[in-house]
Formats: sequence, C-alpha cells, structure tokens
Amino acid sequence: MRGILVVTGGSRGIGAATVRRAAAAGYDVAINYRSRQAAAEAVAADATRHGVRAIAVQGDVAKDADVLRLFERVDEELGRPTALVNNAGIVGPVGRVEDVAASALRAVFELNVVGCFLCAREAVRRMSTKRGGQGGAIVNLSSIAARMGSANVFVHYAASKAAVDAFTLGLAREVGPDGIRVNAVAPGLIDTEIHAPLGGDARYPPIVEATPLGRVGTADEVAQAIMWLLSDAASFVTGTVVEVSGGR
Repeated sequence: MRGILVVTGGSRGIGAATVRRAAAAGYDVAINYRSRQAAAEAVAADATRHGVRAIAVQGDVAKDADVLRLFERVDEELGRPTALVNNAGIVGPVGRVEDVAASALRAVFELNVVGCFLCAREAVRRMSTKRGGQGGAIVNLSSIAARMGSANVFVHYAASKAAVDAFTLGLAREVGPDGIRVNAVAPGLIDTEIHAPLGGDARYPPIVEATPLGRVGTADEVAQAIMWLLSDAASFVTGTVVEVSGGR
C-alpha cells in the first residue's frame, strides 16, 4: 500500500476522480461527504475494486466537531493518514460585491478556508514526525480565480481561494521540518457539477475562447496533477500552486 488518503468532498467531481486514481495507485481512502451519501458510497465501492480499503464518512468540514469525527473514523478503520486532499468547497452566489449577503460570505469562507485549516490541522497532528507520524503530503484545492479576481461573478470565491494559496505557502514552510509537504492545485474551467448553479455548460463558450488550449478541462486531469503532488515524484516540491487551466 502507498498510504492512507483522506479526500474531503469526495463524492463527485475532482474529489471522486482523485479517489479513483488514488485507489488504483494502492492508497486506502477515506471519502468525506456532506450530503451525497449514495454517491460517496458508490465511489468507495469503485475504490475497493482495486483491492484497497475505502470508507465513506459524512461530515461538514466547516464544523470542528465533524472534522474531529472524520479523522477519528480514519484512525479507527484505516490508521494514521499519510495524505490529505482538501477538496471540499463551494462557489456561493453569483453577483457583485455590493450585493453579496453576509451569510453567503460566511458560508463560502467557512467551508473553503476554515474547513481547509481544520482538516490540515488534524492531518498534521497525525503525519508530523515530531508527533510520531511518518510524514506525508497535503494538497489543497485552489483556483485560478485567486489571481483573476472574478469581478462581477464571485469575488468572494476568488478571495477564499487566495486565502487557500497563502495558507498553502505558510503551512508548507511551517511543517516542512515535520516531514510534511503542502501544495495546491489551481484549476481553470473544469467540467464538473459545481457549475450547475452558475448556468452549467452555457457559461463555457466565452471561457473556452479565452483558454489557449481551446477546451474545458476534466476532473481526471486535475486528479492526475493532485496525484503527482502526493507522489514521491514530487518529493522536493512544497509550497507550490500548480495551475491546471489550459493556459488561461
């Protein structure tokens, strides 16, 4: 076995693609989900076909108690995690800053930023060589929105992902001496369900036109970048944000 991986928001999209890639590479996997139980269990079933262990664990990673329960389940059923993919996130409502509600801001930042911190905290406690762990790797999901700003669409989302970038760099420098590498991937336009509330594939054409490779990316393409960052092939890579955006 290559290790034990926790993927938040693993029931669909990039999270599910990562779980499937990881299972094929020999990782035992814990699939966190908030509400899509059947989908998460289906992803777990797919993973076990590779001869690895897989569990689906419900929990809202924006809530400290749920994060603690998630990692306790992993400890009990799989063992100490050696890898974490902080994938869970939401876009929030489309609109200008002048129209955004405080409740929407809190929801986006609590999941995209606070959830990322909480899960990384629990992973570090288990991976750190200073705490008896064997080291490990963390990959956070960012977005090219962090550098583009996403004016008139979702500045709140872009700002949350910029916070993820800063967190990635700071944590990487903090826990490198503990044997833990921390990186992020920043996807561009990827064909996943996250776009459904934003108009679905109707919003793709102008973005594709602005993308040098001239197409939408796939969840599996992002998953492959994540798996590289988790792997020994990236053993001297930390504090880095890898863009998977088709050049946009």
